[in-house]
Amino acid sequence: MQLKDLLGYSSVVIQCHDFPDADTIASGYALYSYFREYGKEVRLVYGGKQKITKPNLLIMTEQLEIPLEYVKELPEAELLLTADCVYGEGNVTRFPARTVAVIDHHLCNKTVSEYMVVRDSYGSCASVVAELLREEDFDINKDVSVATALYYGLYTDTNAFGELNHPADKDLRDFANYDTVLFTLLKNSNLSLEEMQIAGDALKHYHYFEQYRFAVVQAKPCDPNILGFISDLLLQADGVDTCVVFCKMLSGLKLSVRSCVTSVRAVELLEYVIEGIGSGGGHMQKAGGYIPDSSLTELAQEKPKDYVTSRIIAYYQSFDVLCAKDAPVKTEGLPQYRKRPLVVGYLPSLSLYREGTALCVRTLEADLNVVAGEDLYLMFGIFGEVYPIQRDKFEHSYEKTERLPDICAEYEPVVITKEEKKVQKLLPKVKGCISKTGTAIFAKQLTKAVKLYTVWDGENYMYGRPGDYLAVRPDDPTDVYVIRQRIFEKTYESV
Repeated sequence: MQLKDLLGYSSVVIQCHDFPDADTIASGYALYSYFREYGKEVRLVYGGKQKITKPNLLIMTEQLEIPLEYVKELPEAELLLTADCVYGEGNVTRFPARTVAVIDHHLCNKTVSEYMVVRDSYGSCASVVAELLREEDFDINKDVSVATALYYGLYTDTNAFGELNHPADKDLRDFANYDTVLFTLLKNSNLSLEEMQIAGDALKHYHYFEQYRFAVVQAKPCDPNILGFISDLLLQADGVDTCVVFCKMLSGLKLSVRSCVTSVRAVELLEYVIEGIGSGGGHMQKAGGYIPDSSLTELAQEKPKDYVTSRIIAYYQSFDVLCAKDAPVKTEGLPQYRKRPLVVGYLPSLSLYREGTALCVRTLEADLNVVAGEDLYLMFGIFGEVYPIQRDKFEHSYEKTERLPDICAEYEPVVITKEEKKVQKLLPKVKGCISKTGTAIFAKQLTKAVKLYTVWDGENYMYGRPGDYLAVRPDDPTDVYVIRQRIFEKTYESV
């Protein structure tokens, strides 16, 4: 679905979820502004048992002049569009409607309309809406209120940008021209005295597991930012390397994860806990997620702390640690593979910017920080993955071709100059190359997760999941790396 698909309706009601937070309000307001620009009759509403009382949300709606209405009956309209929620779910009042559309970022296993955009890999619904608006050439920065609302929605739903997951989240963070004065006021009006009491009570009832040096805390229902606040305090305790703080919301569990050690990435621990049943994101030190009740067993709903704890323990037991420098991989008996003659992409870094320019290459998987130079090339895989390569290694391993690579990327990689924060799309500039025949590797498919510390980075590990491949260069048994399963099976063949 694209937003322009909804312009055939002359009257639209945009509904936020009950007990609205900043993300649903921001998403709804940006959509409201879009339909207003096209001359539609549009209203922004929410239902539920009570009106908004949180100080930051009252300031947000008042200062940004957001026309949010509390209703007990749905205003007459041709289209009902739910923002940051799915029509019919437990966290949003179900109003009768002629036609329904949905825009959300939470995991959803059902279809309620032909008009649905649900991107559960995004950290906020504000990011989803910002991207949909960009696809329609609707500039969020032409109205500082819209830009500020979306920026603040992202900020609150990602625990102060600590749980950014998708490149679209980073794009909104980096390029929204928001009201800095109002944003400062909003982020410092987020904690009420009642919420301070919730944090204090939660910390008194922590559970600590010495073997793995992690702690678990269940808090009373609260704003996700309060979970992050509790997590940050808990991590400061001596002996606590990782922690998970969660609370039971109206329709599921909201989790906040923290880590202060390199061997456990917060986002990785979160992904293990919510795998197949929830959504979320983050990075090495901070992460956050959500598990709907519909994905939990009855026992897990009754005893959520037992469930969360069991998943954390299972995570610690699920992987091995491998340091390539100290323990080279034995290649005897391993099968050999070589790259298929597929056309992949490359770019000399100096074709983008002058030598010495600090660059951030943004891809779906991660941000890659490099410095432009004569010896630095960027390689592009068929799924849009990007990685650096030295010029001499490129010339040894690849042949240039006039053919262009066929790259299918969920998120089109871009390069950002760190100082100027200017964005440049990469795929239109990419040139083609083909792997030279004869270059082979040893590889084996993983049956258990591996955290691999490579010879070129002893602080940050590569994570290989079961099904991925552990690859070794024949001429150097310490040159070990992980290749994702879908990439390996598409780009390599048995020798």
